[in-house]
Amino acid sequence: MARKEEPVIRRKPPQEPPPAPGLPPWMATFADMMTLLLCFFVLLLSFAEQSEQKYRDALGSLQGAFGVRELRTVSDTMARFDTSQAAKEMVDRISPDDRLLLGVIMRIKSLMENEDRMIQEGTGVSADRDGVVFTADSAILFRSGTADLASGAEQVLDKVIDVLKEYKLSLVVRGHTDDRPISSVKFPSNWELSSARAAVALDYILRKGGIDINRAKAVGYADTRPAVPNDSDEHRLMNQRVEFYLHMPQRDAW
Repeated sequence: MARKEEPVIRRKPPQEPPPAPGLPPWMATFADMMTLLLCFFVLLLSFAEQSEQKYRDALGSLQGAFGVRELRTVSDTMARFDTSQAAKEMVDRISPDDRLLLGVIMRIKSLMENEDRMIQEGTGVSADRDGVVFTADSAILFRSGTADLASGAEQVLDKVIDVLKEYKLSLVVRGHTDDRPISSVKFPSNWELSSARAAVALDYILRKGGIDINRAKAVGYADTRPAVPNDSDEHRLMNQRVEFYLHMPQRDAW
């Protein structure tokens, strides 16, 4: 008698458990790779940051005064100081007039680099409204109590001429004194002294530089616009100064 074959029981393969909630496992590896790439590019940027800082230092007090202002085709100027992409992008956001004024400041700084220490310490460049102010101590330009040019005055005035020849800017020469009164036959007060010094400096610039007189003017302020309070001998010396205000022709300012 034949045996009955037992029925074959087919078992279903075990079903895979449903995926756990959250991101797929490959995302962990991808995130690690992105983190490493981020660190790499931050490291690259850190190498460029030093050069960009030099560029920012060249702006001086411009940002605090009216944004970032300067002259020249900064693409050329920047090529000398910085080639980082971050700095170039920053420059691209500056308006053409501001680039021009930025170039002026950088140009003046470069012109003064080769001068002796006394002249460098007695001069400075900063921003003023819509222009650039190049300042020189009166002691560098004039003999004490007079409007006669000192022996080293030409070194400073020639720099102003160079900038005016390179850039189509207008010039206002401003004479300033401290609050100590002066009384002489030639200069009855500080008004006459400050005005005479501004006029003498401007006359030198116009004659030697061949600058059009319509681009320039001179004015004396006596002690009405001190740079610092007249509360010490050192501060009074700082207030005895001549300012060369270089500005866009359409933005006349005294």
